[in-house]
Amino acid sequence: MPIMNLLVAFNGSDASEAALRYAASLAHSRGAHVTAMLAHSTHETFDTRSRWIPAEARSLLAEAKADILSAIEGRLDALRPELGLGDGLSFVVRPGRVDKTLSEAARTFDVIFVGREMDDDDEHVRLHPDKIALMSGRPVVVVPDGYDAGSRHSHAALAWDGSRAAARALSDSLRLLEAQGKVSVLTVGETDTLEALQTHLTRHDIEMEHHGWPDTQSVAAAILSHCQRHDPSLLVMGAYEHSKFREDLLGGLTASVLRDIQIPVLLSH
Repeated sequence: MPIMNLLVAFNGSDASEAALRYAASLAHSRGAHVTAMLAHSTHETFDTRSRWIPAEARSLLAEAKADILSAIEGRLDALRPELGLGDGLSFVVRPGRVDKTLSEAARTFDVIFVGREMDDDDEHVRLHPDKIALMSGRPVVVVPDGYDAGSRHSHAALAWDGSRAAARALSDSLRLLEAQGKVSVLTVGETDTLEALQTHLTRHDIEMEHHGWPDTQSVAAAILSHCQRHDPSLLVMGAYEHSKFREDLLGGLTASVLRDIQIPVLLSH
């Protein structure tokens, strides 16, 4: 399936700008369309309807939120000439629960690009890439702040354990991997699927090389170390093969990689 219809979660952060630039670079090479969506919460961080809050204060809070949304739209408008997409870039503002709104919207796009969650994101526009990967049913590309979409990188990397989530991530990323022409397959511990995986990739004209570690090695540490040394263009991995509760409780692989990696990560669940 061609990647022609791209959604970007744009909340005005540096990471969301990096995500927009990355999506734009892919759109240029494919003639694709990019929709930037500003999803914002209508939920207040405290109840401004309380009779203890003066009307003047409620008005100031409403104005402050409107100013935040206006500033985000202004940042997008300032980027338009540089991105050079013309009519190939749309902007949509949509109120609602941010993760839910973006997840539901993503279902009618090929892929959604989001910036890595940042500490200084305003609560009205804060999003959680891992939750969107769980809820959307679409591949999610998480882009770290400061990532340069125009820089040169080596071929892509695929975190592989033969699981359902890894297989889904591979399927969702095949068009991108075909464009790279080569992928490093990263494994920790024993797996009996490498030969079949190589056959599958070869039939898609993708050259495969394998990097493996013993099962005593931390999976997150192995992935992060490989990506730091070899600087791939993209890491492909399945998200939350175990329950989200268990991952949160144990500080799971998905969260560890997203927190520390410096290249885009394609997540599928």
